[in-house]
Amino acid sequence: MTLIMFDDKRARAWTPFTLTRPAGELLFGCLTLRERAERFWGESCMGHITDPHLEGFSEPGAAAVLEPDTLDSEPDSGETPRIFFSSRAVPGLGSSPPLDEAAVLIMDGQIVGWILLPGTDPPDAEDFLAPSGSALDLPRVKIPGQVLTNIWDLMSGNGEQICSDIPVLFSESRFTLTGGVHVSGAERVSLGEHVHLEAGVHLDATDGPIRLSDGARVSAFTRLAGPAFVGPETHVLGGSLSNVTLGAGCRVRGEVSNTVLLGYVNKAHEGYLGHAYVGRWANLGALTTNSDLKNNYGRVRVHTEEGPVDTGLIKVGCFLGDHVKTGIGTLLPTGCVVGVGSNLFGGVMAPPHVPAFSWCSGDHLEEYEIERFLETATIAMARREMSLEEGIRTLLRRVWDRTRPERSEAFS
Repeated sequence: MTLIMFDDKRARAWTPFTLTRPAGELLFGCLTLRERAERFWGESCMGHITDPHLEGFSEPGAAAVLEPDTLDSEPDSGETPRIFFSSRAVPGLGSSPPLDEAAVLIMDGQIVGWILLPGTDPPDAEDFLAPSGSALDLPRVKIPGQVLTNIWDLMSGNGEQICSDIPVLFSESRFTLTGGVHVSGAERVSLGEHVHLEAGVHLDATDGPIRLSDGARVSAFTRLAGPAFVGPETHVLGGSLSNVTLGAGCRVRGEVSNTVLLGYVNKAHEGYLGHAYVGRWANLGALTTNSDLKNNYGRVRVHTEEGPVDTGLIKVGCFLGDHVKTGIGTLLPTGCVVGVGSNLFGGVMAPPHVPAFSWCSGDHLEEYEIERFLETATIAMARREMSLEEGIRTLLRRVWDRTRPERSEAFS
């Protein structure tokens, strides 16, 4: 079978993250939403149907962006059944999906995709944007799982998802610990290959399981409390961390809780990061700290494309897009949203919403020139022996143009 992921209208509005990547490439629990769908269906994802501005997206291990008009010209398009599956759907990994007949897929009371037999036309563009309005007349099949609605769901539900993922994804691991490493609840701790733990580390799985992936390193004077997933080659440098998903290649120190780092995030210094979701290649300067609770304990409102929205939550920290940089002592208010490629500095409180590619000191905002940004991003990635590919450069230039009206309105 052929698996194709799609971003509906709501998923495409998960800014700042979906400005630079399909929603299916976002981390939730121990997997990206695409990886979860691949594991559930037992098929590799051919690609994503998403906003056309993401054409040229590429990332190691990720699936490419497809053009809906070319679906019938893809190899095997007329020879095998096709699964079109929503990127917002989070299927239960322990269940067996139906594979033998055409169907409308239902999860959590919502249409989350279709199984179509060979020779059947794919859904039209409106079906992908609004699956609930699809007129495809097929048998309905229920799939166990949940459907994510907003970007803060990726943060607020992450710990529970880790607890569900680790027992299914990682078999019991046998390990011998370095002298001086302390473990509470060792039966709920799983280690990959070549994990290095220094003396003075405390792994506390009392409240949830812990998985340390291949090549992870944890330095002395770290307390890591579950539920926690530490991605490949990530280095925890010290501090107190709990209820976290740390993607691949991160450098993390300080107090971090209820937070997801998408990958290659550099937070190598002290500072608090809580109830947050942070995009790739963000770099947080020393003592960068976010608030995740209002002084009146009220529900937090977050900026979206449709304006401020009540999250219904009393604890919401920050949402930082890809390649965001903060200077020393930067302060981020409760529910702060910082757009792609922005640079915050000056040791002052940032505004609740910072448009993409902003050069920001407090309430003073200027436009970050795209070529200067690309030069900095190239240098930052080269330090990890990775390159900023030409397709991504073009995509980022497109995002810069796309977000220019938002900057103009904020700067006026």
